[in-house]
Amino acid sequence: MIEILNPTDLSRARDTGALVADILQTLKSRSAVGTNLLDIDRWTGAMIAEAGASSCYVDYEPSFGRGPFGHYICTSVNDAVLHGLPYDYTLADGDLVSLDLAVSRGGVVADSAISFIVGDSAPHESVTMISATERALHAGIAAAGPGARIGDISHAIGSVLSEAGYPINTEFGGHGVGSTMHQDPHVPNAGRPGRGYRLRPGLLLALEPWIMADTAEFVTDADGWTLRSATGCRTAHSEHTIAITRDGAEILTLPEQAHS
Repeated sequence: MIEILNPTDLSRARDTGALVADILQTLKSRSAVGTNLLDIDRWTGAMIAEAGASSCYVDYEPSFGRGPFGHYICTSVNDAVLHGLPYDYTLADGDLVSLDLAVSRGGVVADSAISFIVGDSAPHESVTMISATERALHAGIAAAGPGARIGDISHAIGSVLSEAGYPINTEFGGHGVGSTMHQDPHVPNAGRPGRGYRLRPGLLLALEPWIMADTAEFVTDADGWTLRSATGCRTAHSEHTIAITRDGAEILTLPEQAHS
């Protein structure tokens, strides 16, 4: 299913996007050496409830997961790259953390992810990986506009990641959003320009470049959810929800400080 939002729904999407961005930035500021992943999950649940919103994850039960997710946010650390199930783990200096959050408010969903390093250490490889996903994300956004095609976005993202030397997995990638979290069209992180669905104003897309340092293969953790790099290497993940408008792509999950 591909949804095209009307102006009223797009206004609600902006509201939801701002909420997701605010929650993620608050979590980043509170995440430090000694923070437990279960605390991050608890804080997320409290902020969602306070905002009168609902989690897209608690009851989420797709074919690739094991039962309902049961938590409010994905917390992926170091070699974990996607769908990180929060558990009793205390963050250490130099840990690379990816937080992925999808929330529904007013009947519209927004989805975003950020990666950052905890503590005073800043391993060069980790900094470089995060930067690559962020640059790829913005290249994808720049390629999105009315009349462009999904392949244009995928090609822009994949070109940045490939030029940076990272293998690319296309099994999981970006996707449409709207009244539900995961919709068509699928937006792989590599592709051929000029191919695929033609973008239309009112379409919402969640674009999410993710990489593993030295492999394109992942394994599923014993928890049935967390995807980890097959080689144990570090990973990074960046995501924004965008709206296709007549003037181009509007980022709905941009942190407030980024507007100033």
